[in-house]
Amino acid sequence: MKTGDEPTSTPSPDPAEAPRLYAPLPGRTEDTSTRYERCLRELIDLLEAERPLVTTDTRRSRRRWQHEARRVIAQAMRRRPVLEEWFQPLVRAAVLEPDPSFNRQLVEPALAAFGRRRVQLALLEHLRTGTNAERAGAARAWYWTQVPLTYLADSRSPTAESKAEYDAFADLRQEWHETALRVFVTNEDLDVRRCILPGLDLGRQQYPEDLHETVAEAIRIARTHPDEYLRHRVEHQI
Repeated sequence: MKTGDEPTSTPSPDPAEAPRLYAPLPGRTEDTSTRYERCLRELIDLLEAERPLVTTDTRRSRRRWQHEARRVIAQAMRRRPVLEEWFQPLVRAAVLEPDPSFNRQLVEPALAAFGRRRVQLALLEHLRTGTNAERAGAARAWYWTQVPLTYLADSRSPTAESKAEYDAFADLRQEWHETALRVFVTNEDLDVRRCILPGLDLGRQQYPEDLHETVAEAIRIARTHPDEYLRHRVEHQI
């Protein structure tokens, strides 16, 4: 997930062309490991697969167990016909995954099994009504649900097929941005704000006029916040 680990390169002589160097997204402020592992175990049992045998008595061994559990889930889902009962625990696990890179291993099977629109709608619901940990996790997981654009060779123009798919999700993309903007401004939880900001469009022209003041307030909050990450990140997004 590109939340602070974007590729860097040798600075250009022209400051206007220099690459933007993002601070890494800090770790979660709330430990969701117990709930997360419970979701993984539930999924493995629903899939009628075998739970990993790795012990979980240390932090390192717990991470190993989580890695193995995600691998078991992905393999089992590829082998079996999709069942409706998988959906909620799969999305919940993706939301509770504490690492913003590893949640991809749960989001992508969800997209393949249940479709992009349904997964995005579920993440929107978590963003609107979830706990703070779920809201933060939904923002991290959303990154992997976005429609990728494929470009024509030696061109900045996307292929017709990828552009059509991208446009087909414009409604949910706009709904996400407007919801995320409101949550960022009204929810004071640090992890929620840290996780929302990297994917938040701060251009007023992207929002209806009644949200222009909310955009300005979001920028003000980030710029004046005591958290160094928020202050650093916002300057690269405006």
